[in-house]
Amino acid sequence: MGFGGISIGSLLLIFLIVVVLFGTRKLRNMGEDLGTAVRNFRKGLQGTEQDKL
Repeated sequence: MGFGGISIGSLLLIFLIVVVLFGTRKLRNMGEDLGTAVRNFRKGLQGTEQDKL
């Protein structure tokens, strides 16, 4: 058993389907955008903590 009853084989199959549907370039762009969003969110949280001091 994997995560919540989903086996590793099922996860690989889902990943393969996502890659086929979106393509590697689109997934790479989505990953970069997500990384940028998380980075900006963390910077925003640090800014609010400094404002409180």
